[in-house]
Amino acid sequence: MAETALAPNDVILTERAAKRISKILSKEPEGAVLRISVAGGGCSGFQYEYNVVQESPANDDLVLTNGDATVLIDSMSLEFMGGAEIDFVDDLIGQSFQITNPNAVAACGCGTSFSV
Repeated sequence: MAETALAPNDVILTERAAKRISKILSKEPEGAVLRISVAGGGCSGFQYEYNVVQESPANDDLVLTNGDATVLIDSMSLEFMGGAEIDFVDDLIGQSFQITNPNAVAACGCGTSFSV
């Protein structure tokens, strides 16, 4: 099977992440979505923020959907997240969303902040 090349601003939402997001959103009012953004801060310079919001996508938002899961990423954050993969991990250390970001040149030990 041939692989499809990703565009530079594509972001992948894994099946595990979509299932967890669907579970979270099922407890929220209808129309809720998960907004992921990049903000200054954290021990490496930038950090990911996850917010459940009741809003329609802005014209420049990237909208990722998989089943009942909807994720919005604003255009400014997408500049830092292009080509990233959003996953959900459940292991001995705990449960968390993890973003594998090809733009990050360094990350903190806990994986919540990064630098470019």
